Amino acid sequence: MSAQPASGAAPRTVAQQAAASMRHPLTLALLALTFSTGTVDAVSYLRLDHVFTANMTGSIALLGFGIAGAGGLPVLAPLIALAAFVVGAGAGGLLAHELADRQQRHLACALTAEGTMLAVAAILAAVANPRVGSAVAYSMIVLMAGAMGVRNATVRRIGVPDLTTTVLTLTITGLAADSRLARGSGGGTIRRLAAVSTMLVGALSGALMLRVGVTLPLAFAAGLALVTCLAYSSFGPRAGAPGA
Repeated sequence: MSAQPASGAAPRTVAQQAAASMRHPLTLALLALTFSTGTVDAVSYLRLDHVFTANMTGSIALLGFGIAGAGGLPVLAPLIALAAFVVGAGAGGLLAHELADRQQRHLACALTAEGTMLAVAAILAAVANPRVGSAVAYSMIVLMAGAMGVRNATVRRIGVPDLTTTVLTLTITGLAADSRLARGSGGGTIRRLAAVSTMLVGALSGALMLRVGVTLPLAFAAGLALVTCLAYSSFGPRAGAPGA
């Protein structure tokens, strides 16, 4: 999958290739997952007791607010999300260890796990009433946060700069700090802007889909994970050296 290096040059890794081109299959796959992050967090925050299941920075901050009794924010929901995320990330780490040298299979297994857990959450939402504080709602939080934990461990191992799929703080920092206005090189600007705008549109789409019901955005996120898995499995191995 790596590009053929020029004479005397070291071969580029798949992550480096993806970072060099917006058209690389891995870049497109990670942007699709960034979109679904916005959708998933729209469901958990807006309908499942103000908790993030993908962005653990947000959940830990909300947990602190909840412990302080500020704004009527919950304590149990972010604790459950954090615990499920940690378990999912641990499972993702084991998967990464077992498939360290087989990136295509690694990503396929991780996305299959993510899509399956999100699909089960969507089914729960469809057959039961996920009221805030109910066992169904907490079960959905566990499934969603677990799925995001697996994904984060996987994306972390792949290591494409600025495409973590769930966190944008460093991406936005790099966008500003490396900009021409800050006398930087401006490198990676398009990739960083794409990540920020993709998550924004994903969150917007998730909030709009919630007007129909909780099942729709979850089913969409599950389907997107599985379609991304199939697409990358089909086209990823064919990727040659992308242009800079």
